[in-house]
Amino acid sequence: MRPVRAIAVLPTLFTLGNLMCGFFAIVVAARIAKPGLLEGVPSPALGSPREWLLSNDPTHNLMLCGALIFTAMIFDALDGLVARITRSTSDFGGQLDSLCDMVSFGVAPAILLVKMCPQFTSVHREAVWTIAALFASCVALRLARFNVETDDTDDHGIFAGLPSPAAAAVIASCAMFSYTLRKEINFESFAGYDWWLQRVLPPFATLLALLMVSRIPYPHVLIQTFRGKRSFSHVVVIVFTLMVLLTVRWYAIPVLCCLYAAIPAIRYAWSLLRPARNGVT
Repeated sequence: MRPVRAIAVLPTLFTLGNLMCGFFAIVVAARIAKPGLLEGVPSPALGSPREWLLSNDPTHNLMLCGALIFTAMIFDALDGLVARITRSTSDFGGQLDSLCDMVSFGVAPAILLVKMCPQFTSVHREAVWTIAALFASCVALRLARFNVETDDTDDHGIFAGLPSPAAAAVIASCAMFSYTLRKEINFESFAGYDWWLQRVLPPFATLLALLMVSRIPYPHVLIQTFRGKRSFSHVVVIVFTLMVLLTVRWYAIPVLCCLYAAIPAIRYAWSLLRPARNGVT
């Protein structure tokens, strides 16, 4: 056994920030009783930061849990960037990063899924627990495979399989969108959305779990968007996209997360079917 002599302080703190966000996301999700039962009352107004953090409103806690998962994604992106800037990448940092990702992008969204969909099916009420366990298991498998197959020469521009933060973002964005609908739209519209969400999201989470352990290539959005020199039109598109996201962020983010998960899979399936169709014709 080779003892660890020294570790990089700043990247490690960012990685642990990821873990703390995942942990508190689980704590917030545990406060949710039955978010599907709203008792016909609109979401209460929240004044102070203390009320915002300690609210007992289930839909508010769904939003807060989703926001913590997204914050964990920011820490996850920054720890690797800081490690590369300070030239302090290490095997220790990589292993710690995967352990923290398991909490923030495996366990936390799995528990959030259960809390969001208590009425998934009346035939087998434990089905959503099974799907959540499958989701967490596939995150663990994907992270372990990533650690084994990745070496120092990889630039991480392309991922083999859906990245676990992206899969967690789909579930977290739906939770945040639930809060937006309940706060900004009338109660009847939210009830209809909640009914459909509880029946569509668990099967979609199953698909996300399969995509994570697949070999379908997924682009690293940050690297392929911001690294290196780009054309002037590329920068203009980025600026306009960011403005749209800031304007309708709660509506755009769930759509973008779902599109990121779906488009590479559809493109990959089409590439497999096209040679077969050409062979037939």
